[in-house]
Amino acid sequence: MNNHRKTTRGPLLLAITLALSACRDDMPQALGTLEWDRIALPAPAAEKIVRIDVREGQRVKAGTPLLQLEVTRTQSQLQTLQAQAQQAGEALQELEHGPRTEEIAQARANVAAAQAEAVDARAYYARLLPLGRQQLVAASDVDRARATAGNADAQVRAAQEALLALERGTRIEQVEQGRSAAAAAKAQAATQAVTLSKLDLVAPRAGVVDSLPYKLGDEAPVGAPLAIMLVGEHPHARVYVPEPIRVNVKVGQPARVFIDGRDGALQGRVRMIRSEPSFTPYYALIGEDAARLSYLAEVEITDAPESLPAGLPVRVEFAP
Repeated sequence: MNNHRKTTRGPLLLAITLALSACRDDMPQALGTLEWDRIALPAPAAEKIVRIDVREGQRVKAGTPLLQLEVTRTQSQLQTLQAQAQQAGEALQELEHGPRTEEIAQARANVAAAQAEAVDARAYYARLLPLGRQQLVAASDVDRARATAGNADAQVRAAQEALLALERGTRIEQVEQGRSAAAAAKAQAATQAVTLSKLDLVAPRAGVVDSLPYKLGDEAPVGAPLAIMLVGEHPHARVYVPEPIRVNVKVGQPARVFIDGRDGALQGRVRMIRSEPSFTPYYALIGEDAARLSYLAEVEITDAPESLPAGLPVRVEFAP
């Protein structure tokens, strides 16, 4: 009986030893989560959501409408900027064409009128000057006549200079300033037009609507994500590589990805690994790894089905 027990115990212990050896996986591995590439569509303006066309979890094609923001205020601002751009353009055309012939004729008439007033003022002063010497008029009257004549001569020179400026036309510096002002006004209008077009949010790529943080009637601040999408042809495993095996993990290296709750391994390839260590989440700590550095890496899963959800725990084994 004892010999029979010894005979059967030997193979049993050997089988258990082999099974335990099979359970011990000496291949380099790392833990993490399953992820898809995420893109966020920010709010271009602080406007109320007036329509939502999709639901969370819905798969959409590129260009599919997602939601609509109120356009009234942005549209009015665009119309204002377009009017200002048109005004700046017309002002530029006026500078490029130069003074009109009517303006030049008016300036010449102003010169003639100023000259006539100057002649009359000088004549009055000439008549009053001898009377002042004979003390027949007050000295203040003579001084006033002299000042009036001098002022009339100054008015003639001012009118002549104004006429000369019109005859020579617009300065090139003024034309360049007008062009710059017109270009700036057009750029502001174009920017507002882009903002208006973004109020109708569409999917930039094919993917799955992962999250709609705001509901119908909400007014999100500028830059807040209105929709978050999961995109890309394949998901990837976002894992933390322990420091002891970091030297053996390289971009392009094959790997096997094990997903919690799914039998078998999926084939993957390392597409990115950080060169600087990062904080390791608690779920990625394995034994002594808690006291070691780890490096964030991404392993693209090349044969994963589209139905895999993000956030599942994964384990990645790196091929030697």
